[in-house]
Amino acid sequence: MDTAGLNTDRVNHDIRSWIDSLRSGDVRTLARAISTVENRAPGWSELLKAVFPHSGRARVIGLTGAPGAGKSTLVDQLARLYRNTRNPHSSRKERGLNGAPDENYTVGIVAVDPTSPYTGGAILGDRIRMQEHFADPGIYIRSMATRGSLGGLARTTADVTTVLDASGRDIILIETVGVGQDEVDIVRLADITVVILVPGMGDDVQTIKAGIMEIADIFVINKSDREGAERVEREIRALQSLALRHDGWTPPIVKTVASDGTGVEELAAAIADYEAYLQKENLALKKRVENWQERLVEMLRDVMLEKARAQFKDGALTRLAEEVAEYKRDPYTLVEEIAAHVKNT
Repeated sequence: MDTAGLNTDRVNHDIRSWIDSLRSGDVRTLARAISTVENRAPGWSELLKAVFPHSGRARVIGLTGAPGAGKSTLVDQLARLYRNTRNPHSSRKERGLNGAPDENYTVGIVAVDPTSPYTGGAILGDRIRMQEHFADPGIYIRSMATRGSLGGLARTTADVTTVLDASGRDIILIETVGVGQDEVDIVRLADITVVILVPGMGDDVQTIKAGIMEIADIFVINKSDREGAERVEREIRALQSLALRHDGWTPPIVKTVASDGTGVEELAAAIADYEAYLQKENLALKKRVENWQERLVEMLRDVMLEKARAQFKDGALTRLAEEVAEYKRDPYTLVEEIAAHVKNT
């Protein structure tokens, strides 16, 4: 079925078929559903409305940090670890490579890449270093282009995560583009946020100053076999002593060498510990409520912006900009008029 050619009269029928196929674990349907959502193809909104009741079960883990910190390699190692771990809560009917029921954790990976200035697509594509997973139906990898979005996440990353969640993936790993202080959007989407640092990349404190440190639920010092790892750890602990989190959690510091898998089991254990802490302190729901408050505002902003843009046709925005630039109109009254018109439409 060609998602780009969905007929409006068939949307509801197609959506029902998609949901059944998606829930059964069909990878092709998952890929088509994600493409529909990411490209805002006909039926994307109806699809999200239909899959949302089936979401909310996956553990969403965000991994962020500066470029060159080894995020992709660490994601690769975590995915391998989870795939080799039995899920005690699994009741799945999906079949693994040998045709038997897949009782291990299933994984979805969303890799948010920089946008190509020529094609608008993700520069790094489907992550060459993760290609060994492509034969495993228990791992689904999707690269997304930022398309100019700030915050390290593509605008539709949250929607793609919802589709992956509804498809039955147990673990969803989101690797952000790695642009420093603009990465804070990850906290609105992830249940658990892992901030990755690495020694020997110039001024270690500069990364800490960038603003991403305060969003960490877990710190990872990757490439910890390098000189300077202890200094990075001391700097993190010094900062932690200056301010306490509102939830009472002290983010642990895990040392890893992602290239050979060192410390990956400890990272998975730290993730499990924080998840248990959220459940024990009844903080999981509170955290999701806070995240949804931010996301709802963002969704409303996008809808209102699209409605406002729809008013500007045939160079209308250019003409208005010229009037403002020539001081024939003030922008404040103009924006109020546009907002009032959008409200009444």
